[in-house]
Amino acid sequence: MLDLLPGEDAFARLQALREARPAAELRSVLAELLPKRLAQRLCEHDFESRPMRQFHAKALQQIADTLQHYPLIASGTEGYRTAEVTLGGVDTRQLSSSSMESQCCPGLYFVGEVMDVTGWLGGYNFQWAWASGHAAGQAV
Repeated sequence: MLDLLPGEDAFARLQALREARPAAELRSVLAELLPKRLAQRLCEHDFESRPMRQFHAKALQQIADTLQHYPLIASGTEGYRTAEVTLGGVDTRQLSSSSMESQCCPGLYFVGEVMDVTGWLGGYNFQWAWASGHAAGQAV
């Protein structure tokens, strides 16, 4: 599920917009809250665009629920060859958090991407590799 309006009460916002602009089409109201093409797509596939005054509270609540719980289904991947992040690796619960030493096999250390740690894109995985490598290096 994807929240298209994080941190907002979508129902209250839609009600306020209905009161402020009753003649405005749902598509144009949504385009103020979301990227225009997304608003258009939602009105083509999920909602009927009509003047806001035609939406009663129950209909606005259904729209708000959809906006804040939008089903997002992955249709596939391009595979491992183009993957930016992969999951899996040595379970961090089996390692010392201060030295990266294996609790199962003393003297064996794991660092970086061999461990089951995944960060956002933008250098976090590099930082994890350097930090865990430094911790293991200090312990050896």
